Amino acid sequence: MNESPKKRILVVEDEAHLAEGLKLNLSLKGYDVRIAENGNAALQQWKEWHPDLMVLDIMLPGIDGLSVLRSIRLEDERLPILILSARGEPDDRVKGFSFGVDDYLAKPFNLDELLLRIERLLIRNAWSQEGADSDTDPVSSLPRIYTFGPNRIDFQTLKAHGPSGEIHLTEQEARLLRLFLANRGKPLSRRKLLEIGWGYTGGTTTRTVDNFVVRLRKYFESDPKQPIYFKSLRSVGYVFDHEPEYDE
Repeated sequence: MNESPKKRILVVEDEAHLAEGLKLNLSLKGYDVRIAENGNAALQQWKEWHPDLMVLDIMLPGIDGLSVLRSIRLEDERLPILILSARGEPDDRVKGFSFGVDDYLAKPFNLDELLLRIERLLIRNAWSQEGADSDTDPVSSLPRIYTFGPNRIDFQTLKAHGPSGEIHLTEQEARLLRLFLANRGKPLSRRKLLEIGWGYTGGTTTRTVDNFVVRLRKYFESDPKQPIYFKSLRSVGYVFDHEPEYDE
């Protein structure tokens, strides 16, 4: 009889002793565990290793934990993520849940409670995958088909249609679109767009963000020089301004 594969857990924690302790205790429970010491490493491991659950600290070197969370939620709404942080005030918890975390545990914590929370998250995730809705984008909370004005985007095929005709989106263009659509009406700074949309890679500058917005305007604005959807906010960044319309 074949044994089921071990569940993969990614521990994102820059405090080495705590990270190793979590790895040991989770391994003793039968999980396959890896450690990421910063936000960039967390995003890389998530993309390459495909964990079944993530334990995420907020205060990390480089990209902070909340930016890691928001970046992942652009593409994967179903990955169970548990924040484990010394920042446990109600406002911190509310912000974490508003950005899409599944559970939140403050440090110092009880190990048995943490292990039980992880077990329940994995069980609930297995249930949700069994009943997944095929009409939504499989890796995003956004619908597969999103329309606004004369524009139509299919996030599964990465094909879109706008005033200029049919568009074949790149993965990065689709990622940036998801970020704007998921935050419609909310100002997004260039720095935050870099952190969430690109993972703040070394070769990426704020000018890169501007160039991508110019491209999106060319695709989806009737008059790119006077945009009504992808608007500039002086000294801030950009905002996507439109109520969503979903295809049946």
